[in-house]
Amino acid sequence: MALSREEREKFLAEPHIAALAVDAGEGRAPLTVPIWYQYEPGGDVWIMTGLDSRKNRLIQAAGRFTLMVDRLEPTIRYVSVEGPVVETVAATTEEDLREISARYLPPEKVDGYVAYASADHGEQVIVRMRPERWVSSDLGSV
Repeated sequence: MALSREEREKFLAEPHIAALAVDAGEGRAPLTVPIWYQYEPGGDVWIMTGLDSRKNRLIQAAGRFTLMVDRLEPTIRYVSVEGPVVETVAATTEEDLREISARYLPPEKVDGYVAYASADHGEQVIVRMRPERWVSSDLGSV
């Protein structure tokens, strides 16, 4: 059964690992990779990735991407959202990195991860996507 707008937005706002899919060009299947994301109901979705990453190059070329999140318990549920890139911001801040890290990591791991990522990941960008098309379902506990 399809989710209501409120249900799908609430589900997307939970800290799931998303599968990001973006057009990889002629003769290629879409690039699909796991990624952390941030979302608040009614707003834009944002991801953080390397400025020089293949992901970022493909997203910028396509101008849009899809995120899909799912779970298996207590019911089988998924939300897929697709839309246009509305902003790409270079030179992300430590606060941005801390925000997305705190969404996924236990509090005692955030500082260490932020220090590691700041030193190791190179220049990052935040890419904001405006949700335009939604596909969602809760299949119950089949």
